[in-house]
Amino acid sequence: MVATKAPSNINPRDTLTVIDNRTGKQITIPILHNSIQATAFKVLKAAPRDGDREEDDHANGIRVYDPAFMNTAAISSKITYIDGDKGFLMHRGYPIEQLAEKSTYLETAYLLIYGELPSPQQKKVWEFEVMHHTFLAEDLMKIIGNMRYDSHPMSIFISAFAAMGAFAPDANPSLQGRNLYLNDKSTMNKNIIRIIGKAATVAAASMRVRMNRPFIAPRSDMTYTENMLYMIDAISGVEDYRPDKRLVKALDILFILHADHEMNCSTATMAHVGSTMVDPYSAIAAAAAALYGPLHGGANEAVIRMIERIGTVDKIPQFLENVKSKKELLFGFGHRVYRNTDPRSKIIREVAETVFDAVGREPLIDVAIALRDAALKDEFFVSRKLFPNVDYWSGLIYKAMGFPLDFFPILFAVPRVAGWLAHWKQSIDEGNGKIWRPRQLYVGEPRRDYVPLEKRSDQEVVDPKRGVTVLPHYMSKRRMIKL
Repeated sequence: MVATKAPSNINPRDTLTVIDNRTGKQITIPILHNSIQATAFKVLKAAPRDGDREEDDHANGIRVYDPAFMNTAAISSKITYIDGDKGFLMHRGYPIEQLAEKSTYLETAYLLIYGELPSPQQKKVWEFEVMHHTFLAEDLMKIIGNMRYDSHPMSIFISAFAAMGAFAPDANPSLQGRNLYLNDKSTMNKNIIRIIGKAATVAAASMRVRMNRPFIAPRSDMTYTENMLYMIDAISGVEDYRPDKRLVKALDILFILHADHEMNCSTATMAHVGSTMVDPYSAIAAAAAALYGPLHGGANEAVIRMIERIGTVDKIPQFLENVKSKKELLFGFGHRVYRNTDPRSKIIREVAETVFDAVGREPLIDVAIALRDAALKDEFFVSRKLFPNVDYWSGLIYKAMGFPLDFFPILFAVPRVAGWLAHWKQSIDEGNGKIWRPRQLYVGEPRRDYVPLEKRSDQEVVDPKRGVTVLPHYMSKRRMIKL
């Protein structure tokens, strides 16, 4: 047996011993922060045996296979910690309950990005700078204005940020040098402020496109969420309109709750794309595209559609039976990380009452409460630890506030910009400068020789996954004759 020892300064109890039964080789891997280095397994190499595939790449050692990153830590981070068993969430050491009660969104954004709560002077400067970087370039407004009225707001949001990078050549490492953000933290800070300030303006503009109304210029004398609501709802830029303070506060708390949630899909996208040293506007667009997906940012929208489909309280028992028999999907319950409760759901339930007091009780709330109560009393759902999460209540709040369903992901994306930027900055400040490049297991065809077209036999394509079949065409039949 060949053995590889751990470094002498490591306590033997803080190691993992692995034996490769193919060769008898034994390695000892240090355990740090209850994790091991995946690259440690690369030393376990074995000559291929009869029947092994050449594509399995035995010469480069064992690979760790983890589809969907179910148990892979791609980074080490100081930003957000989640204890899924206890239902606990904190940012930079501060429990989410305390931040929701005592902080503001912009202060929490500063905490996420820079690691500490701002001093009074820092807070004053930070809020001033963010609220004075809310205007969009006129040509960018034209791009947004040319979007179709029925465009999904997230399509507009993504497109706007992708285009925004073209208006900031000073922020582009492809133009200014790959080490721009490694060496120039002032430029990094300036563009962090720009992005947070403009995110709310882009969101409001996407709503104005939907309403076919002229864009409203942002106001620097309002708070972040107050200004966003103002830009959405003001009839004109000259009226003395101010959003209801209860709705402003509610949205601010919701923004705190959505500001960051560790290494989720969109945040991983931000870090992955950011590892190329692309400009942050392009990385934000990529992260927003990940959030756009119905399995990520569209969850609270799915909750509303589900409750609307149920319709009345008396239909809940049959709906739950259909869920058990896999005829229906239960949205807004359970979480991939939290196993007992989502700490944000209790906070957001209290916010819901504030919103309902301001705008009236959302008719679907009775169905939602009855569904929650029924599910929490049913052993089928309790045993599977399916409990209402933050998406369950946030959708009801947004609907009560009058936002259309397809605007819900925008209300997720705007606050999450702070979290994306925090992880982007951390990756640059503390990273190793390597581009993210996951491995794969190739299980396709082995090497084969090219077959000339005239020697290939005709095959009927039955399964669309295996090739192109006849597609429906909107082209005139007169044109299709030639095909």
